[in-house]
Amino acid sequence: MAKKKPTSKKNTKTSKVTARLTHVDTKGRSAMVDIGAKEVTARRAVAEARVNISAELAKRIAQNSLAKGNVLDVARLAGIQAAKRTDELIPLCHSLPLDSINVRVELRRNHVYVWAEAKVTAKTGVEMEALLAVAVAALTVIDMGKSIDRSMTIEGMRMLEKEGGRSGYFRADAAFKATRKRVRV
Repeated sequence: MAKKKPTSKKNTKTSKVTARLTHVDTKGRSAMVDIGAKEVTARRAVAEARVNISAELAKRIAQNSLAKGNVLDVARLAGIQAAKRTDELIPLCHSLPLDSINVRVELRRNHVYVWAEAKVTAKTGVEMEALLAVAVAALTVIDMGKSIDRSMTIEGMRMLEKEGGRSGYFRADAAFKATRKRVRV
């Protein structure tokens, strides 16, 4: 079994112990973390975001009457595609063979809710894949709806849940509970 690297080092100038930066090489340059000695485990990450939209855009999305097509479905597909290409867009991310990526894009009262779950069996986690999926899906909503609503905003992009790996399980608080009413079409 490989020896673990120390998580802190002593600064000889100040005699204080400082946290070891994991993505920095010995010369202080950004570097990809070596995951060669890590164990392969099942990992999962869930992320969310919302796009605040006008009443007119919500109506047009519900009617599926936008010139560019079905906003919810195209945004969902964009999120899936983005998750699969995370390593190409975020410089220090490892290439991961995703086991699955599930993206939901739902019209709600005054926003479009975006949710993504990424799963992998690998040596590193899939948080960035889930976050990139919701980011690109949200941006796709903006791209498709901008002819109707130029004041859209993306809010609340965050990790909801993460499991697997050395750091174990994480779950965020329930900040969006009050805004989760769906629009029925």
